[in-house]
Amino acid sequence: MSHAVTLKQLRYLVAVADTLHFGKAADASNISQPSLSAQIQQLEEALGAQLVERTKRRVLLTPAGTEVTARARRILAEVRDLTDSVQGKAGPLAGDLRLGVIPTVGPFLLPRVLPSLRRTYPELRLYLREDQTERLADRLKSGDLDALLLAMPVNEPSFETEALFDESFVVALPAGHRLAARNQVTESDLAGEHLLLLEEGHCFREQALAICNNPRPRERERESFAATSLDTLREMVASRIGITLLPALSVTGASALNGSIEIRPFARPCPSRRIALAWRRDAARDAEFRILAQFLRDNLPLGADALG
Repeated sequence: MSHAVTLKQLRYLVAVADTLHFGKAADASNISQPSLSAQIQQLEEALGAQLVERTKRRVLLTPAGTEVTARARRILAEVRDLTDSVQGKAGPLAGDLRLGVIPTVGPFLLPRVLPSLRRTYPELRLYLREDQTERLADRLKSGDLDALLLAMPVNEPSFETEALFDESFVVALPAGHRLAARNQVTESDLAGEHLLLLEEGHCFREQALAICNNPRPRERERESFAATSLDTLREMVASRIGITLLPALSVTGASALNGSIEIRPFARPCPSRRIALAWRRDAARDAEFRILAQFLRDNLPLGADALG
């Protein structure tokens, strides 16, 4: 007996593709593993093709499964946009909005702007997802997220972007470091210093390497100290392991670990990064995202230079 393809089955297939694990996919989908497996099997029967290879050790998508998953992501995104289009008629920035944000922005920007956002748009229910840029972009394309806060450039033609602000970089130094005697530092001052970095996958890592213009002279040593967060980088500087670069918002109004590190700005022209709001180009809530972008520009904290 032939089964009709359902949106639920497509969501379960995407969950399997994202996790390559039936148990994790079932947990993420809030159903039992046997139920998820049965739904995937029904989807395969409806399409007349095997979509998933199952062994005791691993789960893989077949070529047909890869193609169907890509189309499922597009279908689910269209359905999400259809819902958003209808709900959006109730008023701007109302209802659910799933916002992805990179970890070098979220903890330092959002606590300063969300209270005023909540007061201005009390009907908005904001759900936050913090992750690295590549994974956030995949979730936006699949419809799992509605918009992203990330650093430019955004090399994805299917995304619409609005630049929000420019954020300067500063240098974090151990107390007593030779450069701490200066009011400002230059990029050339950092030559030969042990630069501490975030782990691979963080866009801020590549930005820091580009600024120092000395990409990988001591790569093996640096990799053994790659950090997972800016807070960890600060602790490593305080322990005198090396120096690091930080975005200005991450140090504005924050204590420098009880005086164990010192922050110095760059001499002009100061290196910086541009933060933007991104969403799917054909999203039904395009007008709302532009309102959100303007709100963020109008309510930026110190340390961010608004654009537009």
